[in-house]
Amino acid sequence: MKRLKIYMLLFACIASMATSAKELFPDGTPVPDWFREIEKTDISKLGKQYRITDFGVVNDSTILQTEKIQAVIDQAYQAGGGVVVVPQGTYQSGSLFFKQGTHLHVEAGGVLKGSDDIANFPLVMTRMEGQTLKYFAALVNADGVDGFTISGKGTIDGNGLRYWRAFWLRRQFNSKCTNMDEMRPRLVYISNSKNIQLQDVHLKNSPFWTTHLYKCEYVKLLGLRITSPEKPVKAPSTDAVDLDVCSNILIKNCYMSVNDDAVALKGGKGPQADKDPSNGGNYNIIIEDCTYGFCHSALTCGSEAIHNRNIIFRRVTVDSAKRMFQLKMRPDTPQHYEYILLEDITGNASSMLDTKPWTQFFDLKGENGMRLSKANDIVFRNVKLECKTAFDVIDSDQYQLSDFTFENMDVQAERISARGTEMFKGLVLKNMKINGTVFKGEKAQAKEEAPKKAQWNE
Repeated sequence: MKRLKIYMLLFACIASMATSAKELFPDGTPVPDWFREIEKTDISKLGKQYRITDFGVVNDSTILQTEKIQAVIDQAYQAGGGVVVVPQGTYQSGSLFFKQGTHLHVEAGGVLKGSDDIANFPLVMTRMEGQTLKYFAALVNADGVDGFTISGKGTIDGNGLRYWRAFWLRRQFNSKCTNMDEMRPRLVYISNSKNIQLQDVHLKNSPFWTTHLYKCEYVKLLGLRITSPEKPVKAPSTDAVDLDVCSNILIKNCYMSVNDDAVALKGGKGPQADKDPSNGGNYNIIIEDCTYGFCHSALTCGSEAIHNRNIIFRRVTVDSAKRMFQLKMRPDTPQHYEYILLEDITGNASSMLDTKPWTQFFDLKGENGMRLSKANDIVFRNVKLECKTAFDVIDSDQYQLSDFTFENMDVQAERISARGTEMFKGLVLKNMKINGTVFKGEKAQAKEEAPKKAQWNE
């Protein structure tokens, strides 16, 4: 019995050592092995291949061929699944709906091109800007599927120019028009699904959000190129990736350059948003080894968000981003952003950290009183950045900021803009250099204490 107890104790120690050596999320929970299992999509293992040109679809960018392409998808589904292959050439379509067991593969030189007529995108019950409502389907849609993949070296082109021009014209006519007032489809929308992989394709020129995932889990976005232009015509609200009530997401080796946020974490809006079962948080998200061109923000919490926890943003390069990291704090929505790690980041951005009240299309829906939001346990580590403004943080009674750590930072900034940094409770500065000057700050002993002021200089 004594020997058994010794063995059990030894086993517990070994297990404890293994757990301690395991990579952890910011809140201390282990990162599942799933995040390290990177296996490229092999379409030869996904069933029969259905080349759309074998089913009457022709290489002609001027002809709308939605019905013919959808018929190929439906045939693959009815036969038990398979891969719908877009070969070299350009094929125009409206909304396509992929079903369980079907996959999309776009070969090098192949282009699935969206129609620029909104009439070719049906109204469906969907998710948009933190609401469940009737809106236009995307170009590529998949709902309630397990194991869906999009792969290939080809392009999915949203053909957005006509939509962008119409949006800016409407905005000139009515400066208060919302993003949804001008009728525009998204490029890819996947909902209520799991075990999804999007790999290698170029997603470009979306009329609206580019890749929208809603209530999805175990999703890998690998080696994608996601782009839309800043000029000569700005592509409005063309977010690269919108994660909306999602968990266990890996975004790796992607390039993103869009005229809005690159990766935005969403989940609902409104004073009762946290009580709506359609809404929710984003958990266990790793974004790594990515490169960012122009974008409004490389990583954003909001603007429609409730709870984001365990977010890792690491080994990335930013170039020409307006903001590296943005916290959009909606005073009409209860929000909580916590346990976020930003690590091993190089490049340049207009601002490093942007935190302000987000009042665009503010709506308390008839209720009284602002909703208090919180951001806590956020760590910046090993960041080498050139920017115009280091801390673009506004002091506000609409949100609380606590337990922020800045460690091994080398920031070159035209201005520090430390306004608002006094509101950080539990601010830690370790080897924090701005323009060669080391700044110091100590963490308060408890979150309830008033923060001890860091030694900031303008």
